Amino acid sequence: MPEGAGTRGGAARPLVVALPKGRVLDAALAALRAAGLPLDVDGGARVLRHDGASGSVLLMRNADVPVYVDLGVADVGVVGKDVLMESGSRIYEPVDLRFARCRLSLIRPSGATGPVRRIASKYPRVAAAWAAGRGRHVEVIPLKGNVELACLTGLADAVVDVVETGATLAANDLAEIETIAESSARFVVNRAALKLRAAELAPLIDRLREGADALG
Repeated sequence: MPEGAGTRGGAARPLVVALPKGRVLDAALAALRAAGLPLDVDGGARVLRHDGASGSVLLMRNADVPVYVDLGVADVGVVGKDVLMESGSRIYEPVDLRFARCRLSLIRPSGATGPVRRIASKYPRVAAAWAAGRGRHVEVIPLKGNVELACLTGLADAVVDVVETGATLAANDLAEIETIAESSARFVVNRAALKLRAAELAPLIDRLREGADALG
């Protein structure tokens, strides 16, 4: 599919929406439906594409949403700001939806005072940028699982990870040292689609902003 393609056979096709599977999905669907995009996601958890008159929904891993939107396979999507930062994508993010709030933080064992020479993270790009911004030369180790274990085993001096309630940190005697960035769900748009489908997307963006403002 060409990037941002807005027509098929001379007629405007429904929007293609990339949404993350998991806990953000229900809130994303609710926000889009409240904004006038009644997307239908039925057929079971194993169905990855849901086609309807108002739009097609592609369900995927959170980290894949920026890729599908950036390359124009999806016109729009919902994804966490933390994922956008790590992806390095240049897609347009016109709306902070203000749910799925969390923060990206530097985490160390409680009471640790030694230098940070090695950081483990599921966000290696963010971790490296944080270190470079402070003039620190550190080794960044990409991990996929529970990165807090890297601190507990001595694999790393610190980790960069998402914190919501802090319960996991407290249970493992870890502490937030610094908040690197605040994160929440964002409505993202393919740049070509924003131009080609402006008459459709501009009102949707306005309604999503109104809904987000109501959340405070």
